[in-house]
Amino acid sequence: MKLGAFSVSLSVKDIHASRAFYEKLGFSEFGGNIEQNWLILKNGDTIIGLFQGMFPNNIMTFNPGWDQNAQNIEEFTDVREIQKQLKADGVELTSEADETTSGPASMTLIDPDGNAILVDQHR
Repeated sequence: MKLGAFSVSLSVKDIHASRAFYEKLGFSEFGGNIEQNWLILKNGDTIIGLFQGMFPNNIMTFNPGWDQNAQNIEEFTDVREIQKQLKADGVELTSEADETTSGPASMTLIDPDGNAILVDQHR
């Protein structure tokens, strides 16, 4: 199972203050739109997303089909295949990808400690 690029999506109170803080830690803007209250920051291979007012808690995010530079990778496990394997292993999902489709889709689950996980395929 190849989950793809990994990032942490942070639910922030003030996106401008958070951006300034993480820039001091060596992160720079990689994507997003601050006017829409979301930014993607990167430091080396480490990626964090800052999201103001979009969700209540932090989320671990995996992007099948992407590397850490948001570039397409040739071989990856489709989110629907990941979903089928997790369901077969008895993992409860909080949202599911439509298995009759192809292309972009996502699914969510919660780990045993209550941490949210998003598997978000963009292609």
